[in-house]
Amino acid sequence: MKKLIIKGGRELSGEIHIGGAKNSIVALIPASILTSGKCVIKNVPDISDVHALIEIMNELGSKVNYHDEIMEIDNSQVKNTLIAEEYTNKLRASYYFMASLLGKYKKADISYPGGCIIGSRPIDFTLNSFEKMGVSIKETHGHYSMKAKKLEGTEIFFDVPSVGATINCMITGVLAKGTTRILNAAREPEIVNVADFLISMGAKIKGAGTGTIEVTGVESLGDGEVTVIPDRIEAGTYVIIGALLGKNLKVSGIVEEHIKSLLYKLKEAGANYKIVGNSVVLNKSKHLKAINVKTTVYPGFPTDLGQPMSTFLTQCEGESIFEETIYENRLRHIPHLVSMGAHINTFDKKAVITGATKLHGTRVKATDLRAGASMLVAGLIADRVTSISNIEHLLRGYERIVDKLNGVGASIQFTDN
Repeated sequence: MKKLIIKGGRELSGEIHIGGAKNSIVALIPASILTSGKCVIKNVPDISDVHALIEIMNELGSKVNYHDEIMEIDNSQVKNTLIAEEYTNKLRASYYFMASLLGKYKKADISYPGGCIIGSRPIDFTLNSFEKMGVSIKETHGHYSMKAKKLEGTEIFFDVPSVGATINCMITGVLAKGTTRILNAAREPEIVNVADFLISMGAKIKGAGTGTIEVTGVESLGDGEVTVIPDRIEAGTYVIIGALLGKNLKVSGIVEEHIKSLLYKLKEAGANYKIVGNSVVLNKSKHLKAINVKTTVYPGFPTDLGQPMSTFLTQCEGESIFEETIYENRLRHIPHLVSMGAHINTFDKKAVITGATKLHGTRVKATDLRAGASMLVAGLIADRVTSISNIEHLLRGYERIVDKLNGVGASIQFTDN
């Protein structure tokens, strides 16, 4: 099992370029199954989730060529076969194949999706939506068998906006009969990215990025092409790091609008940054003020940045309150921060963080992907040496993270011990 060894307290200068969005590519690859033609996806991040999805594509008979951030997909030989647990348990995004296989073949057999254990993440919204479109679903020991005589467009309302369910309904509706209207749809930028890809193949989609999306079914799809948007969570993580350790650290390739909620909170805390084109330039601030952070759906503060942000709050003077509203297990990293010297009390899904406190390197664990990012931030600002185990989680979502940080002055190395 690999670990990260971090020698903290180093000033960071230079430039970090942001790669393609994890939360886009994990949906774009399964969505390509809808066509029997060829697809080209550009700006593809080199992360473990991408390689796990390529394995599933190969199992289905797709020919995938991935090199230099470009993925070429040929689906002319794809067959609808069972996607086994050995593939689906590697990542939650495997459930996007439910939508694409149903849309194309009116049938899907797939094991329950895996991913990080950050709380209850039921797929009820997706399953209920499929049933409204005419799909019968049987579940046996974590395996789903789905089929429909025909898919019918319908009106679907979500009690709470869900990114996964919104994307799944959009994908399934593309080849359904009639129009599918998704009400209270999620509005994340990744949804727009997926819609643009589907439209390039010939899909008819309106309203992506708003609360109401309309998908008018078409008979078939052709070739498609898309460029993956910059990863706003990767960008946000490096921006947080820069606010704590930067000396003219430049985080480039961002879309400012996508990380606006983070930038507002950093400004409120007194962070020293400026926007230059598609970059953020950051310098360490001597005094940061305590603030309150509450995660919510886009365009609010993203849950995926909540854990790294909680580490930032340990360096703010006074009492900050961090509240997670999406997943109940997003605070499992807190005991590890406390072991490094942080003063944090938790109750329910809230953490009261009193700072500023000096963090000290020790042995910690990445309990999930974004908890790993939180521990990484902590290790970078701590004195002494920090060892982070279970870093496989971290590698699922951050492309070449060690190389990028070492390239601007950090001291991080992999070890198998």
